[in-house]
Amino acid sequence: MNTTFNNLIMRNNVFAWIALATCVILLVPFGAMQFTNAVHWGVMDFIAMGLLVFGAGTVFVLAARNVPQRYWVALGTVVAAALLYAWAELAVGIFTNLGS
Repeated sequence: MNTTFNNLIMRNNVFAWIALATCVILLVPFGAMQFTNAVHWGVMDFIAMGLLVFGAGTVFVLAARNVPQRYWVALGTVVAAALLYAWAELAVGIFTNLGS
């Protein structure tokens, strides 16, 4: 399994898979908007979240290509923490006034 995942990271079409996964993730709030009035996302919300998710996946792949495989879990944890921090900061502004 490690060599299969390693081969996927090294191929350039991994970015197409990241883009596909980003679209699938963005279908969740889009679907929720169809069934409830509790979710109010605008076009800019989808663009911002798409950039965050795609950017996090891209950063992970590019960094994973340059670090040994034994550090990938730590790298993924750091990237996920940065994604969640940026998401929370844009949503509600934890430490700054960037959020709504």
